Formats: sequence, structure tokens, C-alpha cells
Amino acid sequence: MADQHDEPGTPAGLAAVPPVELPHPDPHRGTVLIVGVCAAVAFVVLRFVVALGGHEPLAVDVWWQALMLEAMTDAGLVLAWIPAVVGGTVGMIVIGVLLVAVFLWRRRPWDAATVALAIVTVVAIGAPMAAVIARVRPEDSLAESVPTSFPSGHTAVATTVAVTLGLLLRRWYVWVAGVCWIVYMMWSRTYLHAHWLSDVVAGMLEGVAVACLVWCLLHALRIRRARSSAPRHA
Repeated sequence: MADQHDEPGTPAGLAAVPPVELPHPDPHRGTVLIVGVCAAVAFVVLRFVVALGGHEPLAVDVWWQALMLEAMTDAGLVLAWIPAVVGGTVGMIVIGVLLVAVFLWRRRPWDAATVALAIVTVVAIGAPMAAVIARVRPEDSLAESVPTSFPSGHTAVATTVAVTLGLLLRRWYVWVAGVCWIVYMMWSRTYLHAHWLSDVVAGMLEGVAVACLVWCLLHALRIRRARSSAPRHA
């Protein structure tokens, strides 16, 4: 006799298999993709503007640097050094490893992969690009000895991490904290005369582009893999 809990039409002794709910594309994926593409295009445009100017500082760069010089104080220098240290190479490696570890601990491997790939990608793009473009830093830089400055690596990585976390966690306070951190980093790099204003704007655009496009890629791969591995019923 078939068990009384068997579904109609189910062979005796076999429990009914519940339907598998397949993941759906994020409704905001199209918007994120557009933002990423627009940021990438804006970055390329700014890069050509800088190249057309002979890699010399733009008029807005000179104006902003003079403004930062006038606002220079000891307290300001202390505040400016905080993101410079935290957002440096060692600091971002530590932060990146911690974020990946936390997502893995929370059993969110795709989110961990997204953070890792986004950070690796932005560094792989930005570091060689700075050497190729070879734009000279401000002469009175207080934070960097390497002569090349476009784009700002600190700003690019900070933006990549902030935007990636915003896309993964979807909390308003994560976005607010991320925007504040990006602006803080951009101000810090110009306050310390490590970069021109256009350098940090370029770094911000690079970070937005990388974060959005990497998130879109991993999101699409996640859905495709889930659907391909789902059991198929006759």
C-alpha cells in the first residue's frame, strides 16, 4: 500500500520531489551594467583629455591643488594620513582577505569570489596603466615617491571595495559609508599632494566600472551554473 503522504501519481514507496526554485536575474542588473559601462567610457574620455594636455595638470587640477595648499593644517594632515595608510597596499590586502574570509564563513562563496576578483582586477588594470601613462605627480607630494600618478590606485581600490560591498549587501548604510569613504580617500590623496584632482576622479571611475562589471559577470555565471546543475524532470 502506498504511503498516505505520497503525491497522486507518485510510484509507491517514492516520496514526491519538491520542485527546485531556480534563481532569477537581479532586477537591477541592467542598471548596474549601464553604470559600469558609462563609468568605463568616462574613464577613457578623461584619459584622452589628460593625454591631449601632454599629461600636464589640467586647469582644474592646478586650482584644486592651490586650494588644498591654502587649507593645509596639522590636524588636516593627521586626518589625511588615515585613509592613506588604511587604503595602502598592505591595508587593502588585509581588508580584502578579511572580507573574503567573512563571506566564506557566512557560506557565501560567490560573494567572496566577487570581492576577490574585483580587487585583483582593479589592481591588475591600474598599476600597469599608471606606468604606461606616466603622468608626473605634484612636485610637493607628501605621501608618494613613485613618479607616476594616473589613475589614483588608492581611490580605485577604495571605490571598488565600497561599490562591490554595496551591490552585495544592499543596505542603505553600506552605500552611505561607502560614498563617505570614497570621498574621504579622494580628498586625502589630493590634500597630501599625492595626486592631481583628475587622477582621483579617474581612480573613482575605474573603481565603479570594475566593481559593476565584475558583479554583473559573477552574477550571470552564478545563475547560469545554478540552472545548468538543477535537476530536470521529464
